Amino acid sequence: MANKRIDEPTGTETVGHEWDGIEELNTPLPRWWLWTFYLTIIFSIGYVIAYPAWPMIDRATVGVLEWSSRGQLAKEMSAADQARASVREQLARVPIERLPEDSALMQQAVAGGAAAFRVNCVQCHGSGAAGSQDLGYPNLNDDDWLWGGDLRAIEYTLVHGIRESDHPETRFSIMPPYEGVFDSAQLDSLVDHVLSLSGNAETNAVGTQLYADNCAACHGPAGSGNRELGAPTLNDAIWLRGSSREAIRRQILQPRMGMMPKWEGRLDPVTIKMLAAYVHSLGGGEDFIEVAEDPEVEVDEQP
Repeated sequence: MANKRIDEPTGTETVGHEWDGIEELNTPLPRWWLWTFYLTIIFSIGYVIAYPAWPMIDRATVGVLEWSSRGQLAKEMSAADQARASVREQLARVPIERLPEDSALMQQAVAGGAAAFRVNCVQCHGSGAAGSQDLGYPNLNDDDWLWGGDLRAIEYTLVHGIRESDHPETRFSIMPPYEGVFDSAQLDSLVDHVLSLSGNAETNAVGTQLYADNCAACHGPAGSGNRELGAPTLNDAIWLRGSSREAIRRQILQPRMGMMPKWEGRLDPVTIKMLAAYVHSLGGGEDFIEVAEDPEVEVDEQP
């Protein structure tokens, strides 16, 4: 203390100690900085009183406001659940074929269906819904449908599945194996005719006759398929099991049949409806056609 003095160049008092000729000036902090520092102390005291602050063994102090991040999250989740509940109630009331009439509700359904698809469907159809020819999982982005591509038809497929054992309402089709039925030359002729339906080979009389006798009943004379039977279209560029000669030969001799589980009982009806809306929106969805204009026409409720 005895070493304190006033520094002549600056007029500031020194702190009283010196090292190697260097002295420290006792320059006071700015007033605004000091008041800011005091305010942070006051704020921190108020925060400790109002909010959880002091950690304990299994919890923290509650605070007079009784606020917590978990409580805030619970409120936000509850509000989101209430908003979803309102949308789900609307979806439950609207027949699926009328869903496109409400664009906002349709958008909500597609968003919900996209989330459900990521949880339940990507394992087979892939994250982009492109499917797999090797495994026989259909591509859901194109406009080729085995059983129909309108909203009601897609919903029916989701509800009842395809080749679901012990379920009477499931979609079911079967192609008989032709191994041992044709000799090698006949099989090559039939493959040529199948490829000719999509313009990828030249047809021939033998293959044309074999196709008419064995295949046309399900796939149609021109290879246009049959949705009532689940028979694929053969006259386009979309192939479920591959378009190579070897793939077609294998499918004729030893047909491979895919299976999709029914989602009835696993997912609630509204989630299934949202899934149908999402699949319909992927690019190949078709418009629903009402067939009730002629009073003499009986409307089949099953697509």
